[in-house]
Amino acid sequence: MTELNEPELLNELETAGQPLVVFVYTPLCGTCKAARRMLEVAEHLLPFTVAVVAANVNMMPGVVSKYRISSVPALMVVPGSRDVAPVIHYSLGSVERILEYIRSVTS
Repeated sequence: MTELNEPELLNELETAGQPLVVFVYTPLCGTCKAARRMLEVAEHLLPFTVAVVAANVNMMPGVVSKYRISSVPALMVVPGSRDVAPVIHYSLGSVERILEYIRSVTS
């Protein structure tokens, strides 16, 4: 999982290409740490055509405002075409659920 800064993330969100999964977190959030571990497990089960990146919400005021991120942890799932708005999921209860969210844009 690659860590992106705000300009890099905005560029990725606006550029069509492979499907993108953005894990939005804060460093001191315990729930975020548990969600990151689940996402890391899920990442090993994904095809290589899905990019998984992380973004510290404290350093992303523009992204938070533009995409109306209301809490963390959050998983922003972006289809490859970028014609459809990203879907933001706040309930990351299990690896299976995370995989379901991601597979919704890869199939």
